[in-house]
Amino acid sequence: MVKTGEKIPLDGVVIKGNAEIDNSALTGESKLVKVEENTKVLSGGVNVQGLLEIRVEKTYENSTVHQILNLVENATDKKARTETFVAKAAKIYTPIVFLLSIFVAVFMPIFVNGVTYSQSIYKALIFLVISCPCSIAISVPLSYFSGIGKASKKGILIKGSDYLDGLKDIGEIIFDKTGTITTGKFTLTQIYSYDKKYSKEDILQYFAKGESFSNHPISKSILKVINEEVDTSKIENFEEISGKGLTYKIEDKFIKIGNDSFVTGEKQNEQEQGTILYLQINDKIVGSVVLSDEIKPYSKETIKLLNKEGIQTKIFTGDKKEVANYIAKEIGVQEVKSQMLPQDKYAELEEILEKNKKSKKVAYVGDGINDSPVLARADIGISMGGIGSNSAIEASDIVIMTDELLKIPEAIKISKKTNHIIKQNLFFAIGVKLLILLLSLFGIADMWEAVFADVGTTLITIFNTIRILR
Repeated sequence: MVKTGEKIPLDGVVIKGNAEIDNSALTGESKLVKVEENTKVLSGGVNVQGLLEIRVEKTYENSTVHQILNLVENATDKKARTETFVAKAAKIYTPIVFLLSIFVAVFMPIFVNGVTYSQSIYKALIFLVISCPCSIAISVPLSYFSGIGKASKKGILIKGSDYLDGLKDIGEIIFDKTGTITTGKFTLTQIYSYDKKYSKEDILQYFAKGESFSNHPISKSILKVINEEVDTSKIENFEEISGKGLTYKIEDKFIKIGNDSFVTGEKQNEQEQGTILYLQINDKIVGSVVLSDEIKPYSKETIKLLNKEGIQTKIFTGDKKEVANYIAKEIGVQEVKSQMLPQDKYAELEEILEKNKKSKKVAYVGDGINDSPVLARADIGISMGGIGSNSAIEASDIVIMTDELLKIPEAIKISKKTNHIIKQNLFFAIGVKLLILLLSLFGIADMWEAVFADVGTTLITIFNTIRILR
């Protein structure tokens, strides 16, 4: 038995009762799903309203939630760790320097007349001091720490330098819809009146009077737009029918509020992307309201900035095709895939990663339990820290604490600036070292210049690194 407010513990089929289920954490579908006898239900869904008796059809090991957890574990194992530019350079730089110093100490007296082994060993020591990678070993990690620190001040938590470094190489970003691009909450977007006797304000008042007695999420959304106290003193015989709507009487008028299957009478075909609730007074439908999943502020601007940078944008969602296509068109996303379960998202991402060039990385942005496997598997997983589930935050590499999508282009900007500073430091440090090294070979520079090539360049690169924090 699953009561109102409880999670469905195991996959099964309804044998008694009807209710509305919130599957947003599993499928990303913002609209509540109506279930009745013989309807299959998934573990992890929340019973928003109603009472259900469910016959379990799968053990925990085969349930939807357990499959998601398994996908997360497998994704983490398969994910290749990003190797930074410096890590690649260090593999070449260190052995070359060491071999060259030995070459100078041993072979210089043989090839250069008048040079003794005492002088060649001294020059080899100068070479080692000049080549000492202190400026690189200090300034490069400091650059990454500064970049991560700068991002954290902006409300972007980056879990490592390799993920900060990888942000600049993103070529494709895939977004979840509900809770990521949209708020995941119902918002009243339209009010329609079909009868001249009733204004839009009258329609809203009738809705508000009835919804005042309900704890349904849709009721709360409607009441949000009413700034004044609703007078319910004259309401009689209130009744709420789970999964359908509600009825009440006021001043000899019989009111019915609910979906198209609950009310009777001629309906207007409003072409709206959202949940439509009708108002029936006696035997006539006189109006309706539309509730939609609201697009987050700056979602459109974020997509525009990413597209401008040449980054391909996509949406993966469990929501219906019509809703997904509407949202994608509104914000300018280039491609959309809808009605996807967690395993569908994972399989699609695997296919993209196989086709993708190694030089460009694939990022995924999400917030729900259903996003956890793809967040873990993507080259860079970005989760919403405010409304995001614990599993999504844990599986991701970057957490946007404020849930603002505009932070993603900002994080990419910080990554590019950090990388730019690192390259400046490397070119400067290596350039100075090579110059003084050449001067030392011709006898112009001695140990003092070598010390400057080591300590001096280190200090200058540190001061340059601090610019990241500005």
